[in-house]
Amino acid sequence: MLKIKIKVLIVLTFLGLSKTSQSQDWPNLQKYQEANATIGAPKDGENRVVFMGNSITEGWSVANPQFFEGKSYINRGISGQTTPQMVLRFRQDVIDLQPKVVLILAGTNDIAGNTGPMTLQQIHDNILSMIELAEVNGICPIVCSIVPAFDYPWKPGLEPNLKIPKLNTMLQQTTNKKGVVYLDYFSAMADKRNGLPKELAEDGVHPTKKGYEIMETLAEKAIQKALNK
Repeated sequence: MLKIKIKVLIVLTFLGLSKTSQSQDWPNLQKYQEANATIGAPKDGENRVVFMGNSITEGWSVANPQFFEGKSYINRGISGQTTPQMVLRFRQDVIDLQPKVVLILAGTNDIAGNTGPMTLQQIHDNILSMIELAEVNGICPIVCSIVPAFDYPWKPGLEPNLKIPKLNTMLQQTTNKKGVVYLDYFSAMADKRNGLPKELAEDGVHPTKKGYEIMETLAEKAIQKALNK
């Protein structure tokens, strides 16, 4: 069953751009509008956390929904999305929910060219924009390293195994300068090819439950670090 769900995520990743373009809702603002409207403001003492991302974030609730249950964790991942799309929906899907912390996991679809050519600097700068939007609104950002990928099944030959480490280095340097929490999934998950081993991702991109379990341990530590800042 999990393999089928992963295959569905790959298809959604491939079709994400055309679907939103056809509906003229390029950043897919409609996806979470109704859910956002029903959430309401955080309760007193609530440590609300938003997970902003793409299919790796969205699929987290599919592969291991228990991670989100009983916690003030809100999943706002959308399959196939790139950083410019996330910047456009950041106010609606993050700021308006008034979280204390946001985890930003983005960039791999930009490298894949899902919404057109993007340089590593452009990807970095879009993530920096989300960092700044969070900070100016009193939200503590956690910048996640891009998860390893040796190649993309839907768009092979782009050498993400070389580009992802470079972009992660850029992101880590920025977080160090700004005093922002950096969450390093890459080092804990990458194999010798800078990809994901099969037990952590059947398709080499989208984590299995075992892959998400590694991410969960690291995410919980990063969230606590951010809340203590």
